[in-house]
Amino acid sequence: MNQQFVKKEIALKTEDFSQWYNDVVLKAELADYSPVKGCMVIRPNGYALWENIQQQLDKMIKSAGVNNAYFPLFIPESFLKKEKEHVKGFSPELAVVTIGGGKKLAEPVVIRPTSETIMYYMFAKWIHSWRDLPLLINQWCNIVRWEKRTYLFLRTSEFLWQEGHTCHATHREAEQEVKRAIEMYVNFYRDYLAIDGYVGKKSEREKFPGAVDTFTYEMLMPDGKVLQGCTAHDLGQNFARPFNVQFQDKDGKMKFVWQTSWGLSSRSIGALIMAHGDNQGLILPPRIAPIQVVIIPIIKQQSALSSSNNELQNKMKKYVYQVEQDLKNKNIRIKTDWRDQMSIGRKFNEWELKGIPLRIEIGEKEIDQQEITLARRDNKAKQKIKINDLVKTVESNLLEIQNNLLIQSRKFLKEHTYQVDKYQEFKQIMNDKRGFISAYWCGNSKCEEKIKKETKASTRCLSADQKNKMGKCIYCGKSTNQRWLFAQSY
Repeated sequence: MNQQFVKKEIALKTEDFSQWYNDVVLKAELADYSPVKGCMVIRPNGYALWENIQQQLDKMIKSAGVNNAYFPLFIPESFLKKEKEHVKGFSPELAVVTIGGGKKLAEPVVIRPTSETIMYYMFAKWIHSWRDLPLLINQWCNIVRWEKRTYLFLRTSEFLWQEGHTCHATHREAEQEVKRAIEMYVNFYRDYLAIDGYVGKKSEREKFPGAVDTFTYEMLMPDGKVLQGCTAHDLGQNFARPFNVQFQDKDGKMKFVWQTSWGLSSRSIGALIMAHGDNQGLILPPRIAPIQVVIIPIIKQQSALSSSNNELQNKMKKYVYQVEQDLKNKNIRIKTDWRDQMSIGRKFNEWELKGIPLRIEIGEKEIDQQEITLARRDNKAKQKIKINDLVKTVESNLLEIQNNLLIQSRKFLKEHTYQVDKYQEFKQIMNDKRGFISAYWCGNSKCEEKIKKETKASTRCLSADQKNKMGKCIYCGKSTNQRWLFAQSY
């Protein structure tokens, strides 16, 4: 690896994490800045990642019996005012349209910050009896929330996501749906993005505006800050009542439905970049990588008129074609880099920067010996393998890389989660090294607010696997049996 070349291209992750992140996003051609402040252009490399995320998650969503639909981008402003907590939570981030077709609108419309209100207006038209339940709807769309401080993929004024919305006859059914949704997200993050984290319930202060309960998956990034990966909300009947979403039960009585909503956004790409990159750039988990293997033919520069060079090129094309077909037949996603205007060293650097899990090098020596050279992106290991062992070895290496990235993520999470009972130690950790802190908290929002003001750490969640032992609130000393996870967040 040419370290001098890398340093010119991107900052070192170990020295300037924030600059490294921006460099990787831009140099790996994942996204670029838009002329509209706070927005971004997702480039083909980045959108290919989103397509893979969408493809895998969509399978999980549909396997639960949820159907995809699409609802309008514009929402009547009055809709958002029907649920007081909802409009209060989103009002600072709303983008409002007041003129359409050159005329002032009779009622302003809001560009969707989320779709509960427009969806539930329609649900009230569609649901009549218990036979119409459960109603399980998901949509893939864009969302607009006018952010003051933006960060590519992590926090932008417009972003992509999926949002699931369901209606049920009983609260119990809705609670089970929330549990199913959050477990789906956890499995997706661990199995596909190879990022470990904590799942749990949000505090009253941090929950979704209008929800009864919000559940989340919180992931620790290399700079010690935490990223919220997704949410699933138990909405109770808080939206059903103002939107009059009712059904006639088996006894002929009219009842309000119980609702849930849940979502995961293109922020997941930001998590992926931060969690697995290194000083050379991005590292993609094989299951989500648009390109799993890059093939680089290596032909030494000789005279263009050399007959031996032409013969070697023909041999190379046939050999590479065989490798391509063997891998394609096993549905392994590949790309062959035939560019002759770039040196081999720069090719290696470029594909490492873009995070391709495996690199196959094929030169004259490999052809003569019926081999290929295989290089791993995660641990830099290289090996020569016989062409007959190609598919088996590539498949095993892709699986090993996927598992290795999750093991590293899990190890990092464990090593940077601290159990703390003294507030002074709490402050010291948040000031020096950050990470997750497991600490007793009484549930009082005043303590929560003061902790955040003094340490910049917020409650991230009440971990689902916490032990119900008694202790004292980290701030006020009041007795409680709840240990919450605290961290500084994006």
